[in-house]
Amino acid sequence: MDLELLPRARCTEILETARKEAAAHGVTDVEVTVVAGSEALTRFANNGIHQNVDERSRHVSIRCMQDRRTARAATNRMDADSIRRAVSDSISILRVQQPEEQLPALLEPQATVDREVHRWTESVARCSPAARATLVREAIDLARQSGLTAAGILSTSETVEALLSSTGLFCYHPQTMATFSITAMDDDSSGWAKESSTDLAALDVRALARRAVEKAVRSRHPQELPPGAYTVILEPAAVLDLAGQMFPDFSGTSMEDQHSFLTGRLGEKLFGENISITDDVFHPLQAGPAFDGEGMPRQRLTLVDKGVAVEVVWSRIAAARNSKRPTGHGLPLPNEAGELPLNLVIAGGDSTVEKMIASTTRGILVTRLWYIREVEPFAKLMTGMTRDGTFLIQGGEVTTGVRNFRFNQGIVDMLGKVEALGEPVRASGEETFDMVCPAMKVSEFNFSEVTKF
Repeated sequence: MDLELLPRARCTEILETARKEAAAHGVTDVEVTVVAGSEALTRFANNGIHQNVDERSRHVSIRCMQDRRTARAATNRMDADSIRRAVSDSISILRVQQPEEQLPALLEPQATVDREVHRWTESVARCSPAARATLVREAIDLARQSGLTAAGILSTSETVEALLSSTGLFCYHPQTMATFSITAMDDDSSGWAKESSTDLAALDVRALARRAVEKAVRSRHPQELPPGAYTVILEPAAVLDLAGQMFPDFSGTSMEDQHSFLTGRLGEKLFGENISITDDVFHPLQAGPAFDGEGMPRQRLTLVDKGVAVEVVWSRIAAARNSKRPTGHGLPLPNEAGELPLNLVIAGGDSTVEKMIASTTRGILVTRLWYIREVEPFAKLMTGMTRDGTFLIQGGEVTTGVRNFRFNQGIVDMLGKVEALGEPVRASGEETFDMVCPAMKVSEFNFSEVTKF
C-alpha cells in the first residue's frame, strides 16, 4: 500500500537529497526515518463536546555515519533546504563524537522485512468530525440517562513510517488507530473503560460507555474495607498497567548493565506454570511495523514459557557485544536503552471475569490501576492505586463498591499466584503501551492502605 500521506516516491526523494548533501561533506553512509501523521481528536467533559482538533505532522530524522562515529539530526520540514541543514547538523555532531568500535554498519536490505502486517483501515482514515461526534453523543446519552457525568476522548489517526538508507534498505508501514476512553462519574463513584483498534468497526463505543456507566452506578456509596492480602480479580487493563512495568527488563542491554530483574535468572522458573508470554508483531490484535528502529525484521520470541524466563530481545549492537543474534527489537541509533519488546502477548486461559467472580468467596474486583511507581527493582515491587471501579466480591457475587486501595505488590510474586486466566484481548491503560493480555484472578494481592476517595 502506498499512501498519499507519505508516498514511497517522496521518501526516496528525501533520501537522495540527504545522500547528495552528505557526499558533499565526504560522508557516504546515510539513514533516513520519515514519519507522517494525521490525528483527529474529539474530547468531551461535563456531558458535552468541548474540543475538536485535527493535527497533521511530519518528522524527518537523518543519521549519518563515518569512521565508527554516528549522529542524528531531525526536522519537521520536508523541503530540500531543511533536509540539507539536518544532514549538515548530523555531520557536525558526528565529527565531535568518539569512535564506537562495535557500532554496526548500516543495515543492508533484509529479505524478510517485507512480510506484511495490514494495519490500515478506511473506517479510521476517513472518519469525519461528525461521525466522531455522533458516537460521542451516544456515549454521553448513556451516562446522562443514569444521572452521571461523562468525560473522555475519541481519537482517530493515520500514520506512515518509513526507514531507508544509502545501502538500499527500504521499510514502509502505514497504520491507522482509533482510541476511545470514557470516565462516567457521580458524587462518590466513577467507572471507566478504554479500548483501541486499528479498525473503527471493531471499537464498540456504546458497549464501552455502557461498561463505564454500569461500574459507576454499581460503585455508588462505596464501603471502606481494611487493607490486607485479598484474592483479586484484575481486569485486562489492570493486568496491562501492572505487568507492563516489567517488560523493559526483557532487554539484552538491561541485562548487560545488570539493571534487569532477570540478570542471572534466565532459565529459571520465576512465575506460575500458567504464565507464558511472547513478543509477536504478527498477532492479529497487535499494532506497529514488522521492522525495528534499525530496519531489522521483528521476530516472534517466547519470553516466558510456562513460568520460565526463556529469552530477552537484542538490538544489533547489544547482540554483537554478547555473541547473540539480533531479534529485531532495536531502537533507532544512537540510543542508551538499546532495545525493547513492543508487541507483548500474555497467553490466557479458559475462564472469564464472570467465572472468576463466581468462584470467589471473598475478594476484590479491580477495573484499573494508576500512579504506578517502582519501589524495588529486582523484585519488581510496585506501588500504586486502584481507580474507577473497585468492588467487593462475596459469595461469588459483586456486592458493593469499595473505597480505593493503595497496593504494594511484587510483579514476580503476583505472576506466581495466578489462579485463573481469561481470554487475551487487546487492552488499553494509562501507565504503559497497549498489549494483548487476559484478566487474572490472583491470590494474596497486597493492599497496604485505603485511600480517601
